[in-house]
Amino acid sequence: MRLAFPRGLRPRLVVAFLVTAALSSLITAALTFRQARSAILNRTQQAAVHDLRLQVDSLIPNLPPDPTSTDLRTFARQLDLASGSRDWRTAVARGGDPLIGTADGISGTLRTAARGGSTTFYERVAGTDGPRLLIGMPVRYTDQGQGTGRPSGLVVYATLSLRGEQADISALIAAAWAGAVPALALAVGAALFAARRVLRPVRDLRTAAENITSGALNTRLDVVGNDELASLTGTFNTMAAALERDDGELRRMESNARRFASDVSHELRTPLAAMAAVTDALDEDAHSGTLPPETADAVLLVSEETRKLAVLVEDLMEISRFDAGAAVLHLDHVGLRTVIRKTLQLRGWWGRDEVITELPEDDPRIAVDARRIDVALANLIGNALRHGAAPVTVRAAVTGDSAVIEVADRGPGIPDEVLPHVFDRFYKSDAARTRSEGSGLGLAIARENVRLHHGTLTAANLPDGGAVFTITLPYRPMQEDPP
Repeated sequence: MRLAFPRGLRPRLVVAFLVTAALSSLITAALTFRQARSAILNRTQQAAVHDLRLQVDSLIPNLPPDPTSTDLRTFARQLDLASGSRDWRTAVARGGDPLIGTADGISGTLRTAARGGSTTFYERVAGTDGPRLLIGMPVRYTDQGQGTGRPSGLVVYATLSLRGEQADISALIAAAWAGAVPALALAVGAALFAARRVLRPVRDLRTAAENITSGALNTRLDVVGNDELASLTGTFNTMAAALERDDGELRRMESNARRFASDVSHELRTPLAAMAAVTDALDEDAHSGTLPPETADAVLLVSEETRKLAVLVEDLMEISRFDAGAAVLHLDHVGLRTVIRKTLQLRGWWGRDEVITELPEDDPRIAVDARRIDVALANLIGNALRHGAAPVTVRAAVTGDSAVIEVADRGPGIPDEVLPHVFDRFYKSDAARTRSEGSGLGLAIARENVRLHHGTLTAANLPDGGAVFTITLPYRPMQEDPP
């Protein structure tokens, strides 16, 4: 199983402190153990060799120059009795002769080294009853039978247990571990304290950033200290002040632009109404032939441009209502098929080859503002007929908790660089095309009307060519609908 490393800064700091404290404690304990173990064993070894040497020197004068096996056995027994608290077991041997005494477990390596040397040899081995110290001490005496002059050819071997020393070393290890636990606890406390001190400014910065994201641009933080976090906090405050200043300026400019568009639209409605009335009357004269041809053409041109201007003004006013949040819904439960059919009938598209419909036969009822859905559909279908290619297919269906309406054409589709901007206001894919038949606000108004219903309007290209616009509206079946 793969362990996941903690992702947060707080657990990382705690883990780092713990790892550092654990490694420090482990290294310190290991070095202390190594030095203490060597000191304990060396001290025991030196003391044992010293005591054995004293006993051998004190008993060697009583040993005959050419001792027999009985003399050597007596000598070894006397050494055993003189061991005291060390409780060693000794044996004596001449050269490679068998050992005489109670010592056992003497290795051949130790016997070879002690037999051929003039100094004391020792080794530590692990026995069945615990660690043991083995000593090989050559015996020397003078011609008068005393001292340490010429070699005697005898070697005294001794074995003694190191279980007491092992217990001391174990106690030392336990003490080291006992000291490591508080050290780790202190490390956790220090880590939590440090993490709190370090992460508090970071946490405050995160909270402040979230407040700014939610729109509270007047959020500021107190700068405490002179470290890097304090510098970061100061920079944050500077950034927040700049954002608040720029946001205020942008809001002021946007408000002025909206007010200007709204005011201009309102001011233009009255003269446009009068112009439309006059051009309608002149249209009749132009079509009846009572006007000269040149005058009739001029009248028809003015009439057409007046109608376009009237549409543009109405669209600007509608956009102004959306921007001001003044657009409201008048919901009613109407049939999905009925809404689409009325839109097509009002504009003369119903039953024509240019528009194909694939509508549900059961006519499920949806809660919508019929006027706003009519405006959105009319914009989409009219846009498909103008910029796409007939036939335009209008599909509608209810899937789950959504009512979906698709408007697809057979044209060349929408260029990839234009697709992200099709709902932008006054956007033109061709910079050289300064005029268009519509106001340039139709798709934007359609999207705002759908958004007002908590729905979505998207644009895409079909795999086989052509563009498709998809309206998705929330759908909740009415309880009174027949099953």
